Amino acid sequence: MNNTTGEPMSLGSVMIDIQGTVLQPDEKQRLLDPKVAGVILFTRNFESIEQLQSLTASIHALRHPRLLIAVDHEGGRVQRFREGFTRIPPMRTLGQLHAKDAKHSFAVAEKIGWLLASELLSVGVDFSFAPVVDLDYGGSKVIGDRAFAMNPVTVGQLAFHLMTGMRKAGMASVAKHFPGHGFIEADTHTEIGVDERPFAEIQQKDMQPFLNLIENSVDAVMPAHVIYSKVDSQPAGFSVHWLQTVLRAQCHFEGAIISDDMSMQAAAEFGSPAERVFKALQAGCDLVLVCNDPQATDEVLSKLHWHAGPLSHARLIRLHAHDKIPYAKLPYHPLWQAAVTEINVLNQLNDQQELI
Repeated sequence: MNNTTGEPMSLGSVMIDIQGTVLQPDEKQRLLDPKVAGVILFTRNFESIEQLQSLTASIHALRHPRLLIAVDHEGGRVQRFREGFTRIPPMRTLGQLHAKDAKHSFAVAEKIGWLLASELLSVGVDFSFAPVVDLDYGGSKVIGDRAFAMNPVTVGQLAFHLMTGMRKAGMASVAKHFPGHGFIEADTHTEIGVDERPFAEIQQKDMQPFLNLIENSVDAVMPAHVIYSKVDSQPAGFSVHWLQTVLRAQCHFEGAIISDDMSMQAAAEFGSPAERVFKALQAGCDLVLVCNDPQATDEVLSKLHWHAGPLSHARLIRLHAHDKIPYAKLPYHPLWQAAVTEINVLNQLNDQQELI
């Protein structure tokens, strides 16, 4: 799967988006900027399997090593591609299954991880920003049923099995949103979130699933755009303390740190787009997302002065897809068939609950 065509150029440190279903000439020029490391896709970039395969192939052909292609594809309400893809249930359904039959829930989580990854890999996507390992405290506007459960041990176990399935398919995984976004009610897409709990409580509860995945070599971690006011005045994604002292030194995490979107309101308070990206990189991020704001993207690419070291580049290279089954062959694969059977049962249960 190694692409040896295209411009020879190291991966940069910024992941950007594109507007439509086909690469435009100005977008190709942006993607050839040395600061760019990859593309995040959204629903607007998808109209059919064939179109998506053509789009990802055109992005991958631009450079060598090829640009990373990622998507938010967790299941439930966060699934960017629908037509031609299996409808993945929200992760809370796995937590509910765990309460009835833990062993079975682990097997189902692994199957879902494998299917989620295999379908994306078959259309040229390198990785998904999953799993969410925030705890379901019951009050979060933005997390909600994206979380597996409230119990940290349950979340860690289910996330591990989902990650295992993704890894078997050939896909890296991204644990989010470190050190835990589930406690606060605020939606950081539209407002600043502040978690006032002491570090000890966050460490004993919210950080435990991350620690479990880190012990099992999770490929990447995404920090939250949340201020943990008793720990640091900066949101975790801009915080040297959270990223260097806690995540790297104390948690012994050696994979990629990927920022959440710098266009979110919780990040917008911290300077111009280029200043925000620089602060995140300086704090310890290896890859920074700038989405849904072409002007901000152009400003970042023209004004950002940053040169990532070889270690950071190596962390990003490991996020490339490692394997794939052709899309047309997936329905005949026994693992795909077994996963779809389990998923259909979970979707039926979830649909019934939503009707109540």
